[in-house]
Amino acid sequence: MKSSSPAASPVRPAGAAPSAARRTAAGEAGARRRVRRQLPTSPWLFAAPGLVIVGWFILYPFVSTVINAFTDKRQLVEGKYVGLANFRELLHDEMFWIGLRNSTLYVLVVVPALVILPLLLAMLVQKQIPGITFFRSAFYTPVVASIVVVGLIWVWMLDERGLVNAVLEAVGAGKVGFLSDQWLLLFSAMAVTVWKGLGYYMIIYLAALANVPRELHEAAAVDGAGPIRRFVSVTVPAVRSTMVLVAALSSVAAFKVFSEVYLMAGPAGGPAGEDTTLVMLVQRTGTGLTGRVGYASAISVVIFVVTVALMLLVLRADRKENR
Repeated sequence: MKSSSPAASPVRPAGAAPSAARRTAAGEAGARRRVRRQLPTSPWLFAAPGLVIVGWFILYPFVSTVINAFTDKRQLVEGKYVGLANFRELLHDEMFWIGLRNSTLYVLVVVPALVILPLLLAMLVQKQIPGITFFRSAFYTPVVASIVVVGLIWVWMLDERGLVNAVLEAVGAGKVGFLSDQWLLLFSAMAVTVWKGLGYYMIIYLAALANVPRELHEAAAVDGAGPIRRFVSVTVPAVRSTMVLVAALSSVAAFKVFSEVYLMAGPAGGPAGEDTTLVMLVQRTGTGLTGRVGYASAISVVIFVVTVALMLLVLRADRKENR
C-alpha cells in the first residue's frame, strides 16, 4: 500500500515570471518614478492661479506706478520720460508737505494707542466671567462694519447739530466744531481709526495671551508684585513680539489712511485742505480727465518708501530690545 504524502510544489523553470512580491515591488517603484516625474511641475500648477492674480493686481500696478513716476503721463495722454522732475516738484509743493505732516502725525498718535489699548482690552475680556462673550462680540463689531457706514455715523454724531454737541449743550457747555476746526477734525478721524481697530488687534493679543503661562503671574504675585508690576514684568515681555507685529501693521495702515479723513473732511481735505493726507493727495491729483498720473505716481512711490522705512525701524527697535 502506497503512503500518502503532500503534493510537491512544482519546480519553477529558469526564466519564469517573477513572483507576486516582485511584481508588487516593481509596481511601487514605477509609481514612485511617475510621482517623482510629476513633482517639479505639480506645485506650480496649483500655485499658478494665485500667482496670476498677484502678478496682475499687485506686481503689475506696482511696476507701472514706478515707471509712471518718472514720466509726465496724464489721463488719456501718454507721457514721456522726465527723470526726477516729479520728485523735484514735490519738494516745492506745499500740499505735499501738508499731507506728509498729517500722515506722520497720524502715525505718531494712532500707533501707540493701537499697541497699548487693545492689549489692555484683551486682558479685560480674557477673564472667564458670565457675559464676557457678549462684550467680546461688541468690541469686535466695529471691525466688520463698513468704513463708509462707520464714517457717516461718526460724522452725524460730531456734526454741529449731532448727538455729541446736543449732549454738550444739554449739560451747559457750548458747541464744539469737531468737523470745522483743522486739528479737531484730524484728531476726530484718529479717534475713529483707533475705535475701529481696537477689536482687530484685541483678537491678535488674545491669541498671544493664551500662550503666556499662568505660573509666571502666580510666581510674581507670590513675590508681592501688584497688577501693574505683573503687567510690566510678565505680560509685556511675553507678548513683545506680538506688540512689534501690531506696531508694524498699524503704522503702515495709519500712514496710508484715507477713508476716515476723506469721509469726515470731505474731498477738499477740511478747511483750506489742511487735513489732507498723502493718499488723499494721490487720489485728488491722479484722478479726473486732467489728472496728473505721473505726479501722483511719484507721491505713491514716496508713500511706499516711507512705509517700508517704518517697518524696518520697528523691526530694528525690536532687535535692540532683544539684545
